Amino acid sequence: MINIFRSWFDRLFAEEETVVLLLILAGCLLLMLFLGNVLVPIIASVVLAFMMQGMIHRLTTFGARRGLAIGITYGIFLAIFFGVLTLLLPLVWQQSVNLVQEAPAMMRKLQQSLLVLPERSELFTESQIREWMAVITSKMGSAGQYLLSFSIAQLPNLVGLLINIILIPILVFFFLKDKQVILSWLSGFLPDRRPILTVIWNEMNVQVANYVRGKAVEIVIVGSVSYVCFVVMGLNYAALLGLLVGLSVVIPYIGAAVVTIPVLLVGYLQWGWGGEFLTLAIVYGVIQALDGNVLVPLLFSEAVNMHPVAIIVAVLVFGGLWGLWGVFFAIPLATLVKAILYAWPTQSKLAPPEAATPEPSQD
Repeated sequence: MINIFRSWFDRLFAEEETVVLLLILAGCLLLMLFLGNVLVPIIASVVLAFMMQGMIHRLTTFGARRGLAIGITYGIFLAIFFGVLTLLLPLVWQQSVNLVQEAPAMMRKLQQSLLVLPERSELFTESQIREWMAVITSKMGSAGQYLLSFSIAQLPNLVGLLINIILIPILVFFFLKDKQVILSWLSGFLPDRRPILTVIWNEMNVQVANYVRGKAVEIVIVGSVSYVCFVVMGLNYAALLGLLVGLSVVIPYIGAAVVTIPVLLVGYLQWGWGGEFLTLAIVYGVIQALDGNVLVPLLFSEAVNMHPVAIIVAVLVFGGLWGLWGVFFAIPLATLVKAILYAWPTQSKLAPPEAATPEPSQD
């Protein structure tokens, strides 16, 4: 047993750099598990600064000095950041409050619509419908009490939220300005010879850059188009539903299907089975089709070659560990795991090729 374990250990840790890599992964995991809430502004700032590297690179390619490129990019970031805080979030909050206030009336209308089902189908009875509605009403009441208690419990964290709102723009500025200094400082803790880390870093830099920037653009485009379409159609809670549709692209294969329910439910409760509802269903279907077949191939030029089952498992695992952040970075984290597995050295990879056996002379 000891020989088997020693053979397995020698095979996995055949090079000194693998120990450093393992320590780095273990340290990052422990930091995220125990200090995840404390590191939220730092992580958010790093992600935002990383997303803006593409614009800085393009501006410098066009001849702009790096300081000017950073200033232009940072100015655009501030405009978007405070625009979302002052325009989008208050609108979404107001529509959320309106939805909670109007939920009882919507539930009564839904109950009246469901009570017609026993007359049209023998699969449902009136008692079943009433039992379902009682369960739904009870769950909604519990959810309302939970939201109220949650909001009251989170009041002390309001100061922390305000501090994060101030800290994030400041941290983003320094991450942009002193990028090379920070990277040089971090590399000082790594061994001078690090081929494995270099391979993993290069692959992850391309994959994460493509995914994070592309996903952010996809959220903005899908959410904005959905909001405009909902406003034109006169759909209630257009900003709230548009935001949900935009954020649904974060969760592959599942998000779009889940968000379809509230979109169509709000449309049905507002218009019933009519032309407006059919138009809403068609418009929403066209948006999802264009997103999956046109927008995603254009944005994600460096496709992540992973099986759908692996992507869903990554979403479930990392989402369970780190919530929304884990869901958003599920694919990059799964790509990191894949890159580490492929780059991890073993004795078979490190063994020198056997010398070719010379053929016997024909003389």
